[in-house]
Amino acid sequence: MKLIRLGAAALNQTPLDWAGNLRRCREAVAEAKSADVGLLLLPELALSGYGCEDAFLMPAVQEAAWKSLKALVKTTRGIAVAVGLPVFHGGAIFNVAALLADGKLVGLVPKRNLAGDGLHYEPRWFKPWPAGALENHEAVPMGDILFDLSGVGVGFEVCEDAWVPERPGISLARRGVDVILNPSASHFAFGKQETRRRFVAEGSRAFGTAYAYANLLGNEAGRVVYDGALLVATEGRVVAEGPRFAFAERTLTWADVDVDVNRMLRARSASFRPELESDSTFRVDYAWPELKPATATGPAAWEESGRLKEEEFTRAVTLGLHDYRRKSGSSGFVVSLSGGADSSATAALAHLAVKWGGAGTLTTVFQGTQNSSAQARASARAVAQALGSEHVEWEVDALVSAYEALAATALGRPLTWEQDDIARQNIQARVRAPGVWALANAKNALLLATSDRSEAAVGYATMDGDTAGGVSPIAGIDKAFLSRWLAWMGAEGPSGSRAIPALGAAGRLTPSPELRPRRDRQTSEGDLMPYAVLDAIERSFVRDKRSPPETLRTLTPLFPDLPKERLRAWVEKFYRLWCRSQWKRERYAPSFHLDDESLDPRGWCRFPILSGGFGQP
Repeated sequence: MKLIRLGAAALNQTPLDWAGNLRRCREAVAEAKSADVGLLLLPELALSGYGCEDAFLMPAVQEAAWKSLKALVKTTRGIAVAVGLPVFHGGAIFNVAALLADGKLVGLVPKRNLAGDGLHYEPRWFKPWPAGALENHEAVPMGDILFDLSGVGVGFEVCEDAWVPERPGISLARRGVDVILNPSASHFAFGKQETRRRFVAEGSRAFGTAYAYANLLGNEAGRVVYDGALLVATEGRVVAEGPRFAFAERTLTWADVDVDVNRMLRARSASFRPELESDSTFRVDYAWPELKPATATGPAAWEESGRLKEEEFTRAVTLGLHDYRRKSGSSGFVVSLSGGADSSATAALAHLAVKWGGAGTLTTVFQGTQNSSAQARASARAVAQALGSEHVEWEVDALVSAYEALAATALGRPLTWEQDDIARQNIQARVRAPGVWALANAKNALLLATSDRSEAAVGYATMDGDTAGGVSPIAGIDKAFLSRWLAWMGAEGPSGSRAIPALGAAGRLTPSPELRPRRDRQTSEGDLMPYAVLDAIERSFVRDKRSPPETLRTLTPLFPDLPKERLRAWVEKFYRLWCRSQWKRERYAPSFHLDDESLDPRGWCRFPILSGGFGQP
């Protein structure tokens, strides 16, 4: 029996924060040492931060990363540690995992498969390492290396390497690897953790190894939230799993694995074909720590919830907001609270970011006009009271009248609803922005925009109005889900927290911008279409890339009670409004990526600002 303690740590890093990133790495190493971990895995590009973008191309950044690595080496006496950084070699930059052991840098393993789709642009900065290539970098071996740590074979699959058909683990297994390490910077998406569990467990089973996975944690650079997933598998099953979405600088998990059992399972497989000749194995003298019996960690209780999507949404967005606030040096949040679903959801998420993060303030502002309903005003008050925000109410009719008078002077006629409907609606939304911006600036707080994804898809938002803000917390989620989430928050709420009935009540109000006169009884669905239909069309177009005729064919069985001609009109309306509104989506404040239906043109869904639309050729 050969027992080793295999550990993984998640770190909440910040691009180019050299002192902070190094400190967190050192603290993780110290904590792992105290837990008798023999081999510790840190996340991908942990020393520099994953989100450095074009700064990766700066020689000063590459030099600072290498300097940090040499500083971290000194802390690794009595432990082996894997950590990521960018390395300039042979005229190119590589995304590298470095292995340190007992106070020495023993080797560098570059990533072979770069992430170049969706949110990821690694080929813009890095080059893929050629399979089988071996080099020396400053007298340190660099390449597809299998490390022999005193009889324990250690190899790497760096993030994307494990998501491709021809995984490096296949070759490593043939060469006799005992432990595969996967340092990752894997963005959060709904349901993604189960996929990770599967490929980690399957990697352990198929390769006959122990397998460790370590992800980044938190909102590292502004738009992407990392959940801090930590997994350790052996004998084909996950045996340790760390907590996700922790409001902490680091988390650690580990498990004891029996190297001999994995070797036996691989040896008895009739399909195993070893590679007996290899010059890419490097032997390192290393004294594995003596182990005392201990119990590995499992997933948090909320991971077993029947409302997992609601739990993940709550924790991802609140952690994203918390990190955005503290890393930007802001004191808190300001929300223009109308009392409806979108602004109430935004305020609730900010409230939880303050509560769970243990810092920051929340200010809400109701900005009324003669078109505001008593129900909306009462809802805003109830939500603010339930959240414990500093609540302000002011009226903006005088500002609306002043701007309309200016326009009337220029036009030589008064503005009327019959002739100037959109202009009169938009000015009401826009005059609400300067006041809350001034309040946020005076408080050194973040103003949060309140527009959701369904409205962004069709441009049902006023630029410099409800889109005003430094962050758009709900721009990555659809209205139908928000309605369900508010109902859940009102009746149950996230695990370990309490229900907030005022949120359920806000979600039950009929969605309306309340910009037209009350006699018109304006509703959002009346202006657009039923949100269920809108979201189905959006999903068909954005996620599945279907044309209008193809989308219409998918809608017919989904909505059998609706006339086909009405569905056709809504499909045509969606595509027309989508094409007209790309300029708006380009101007939205940063939002958080949540799934593969994101509309963010800077990180997921690109579309021309000017186009011919989807007319027939």
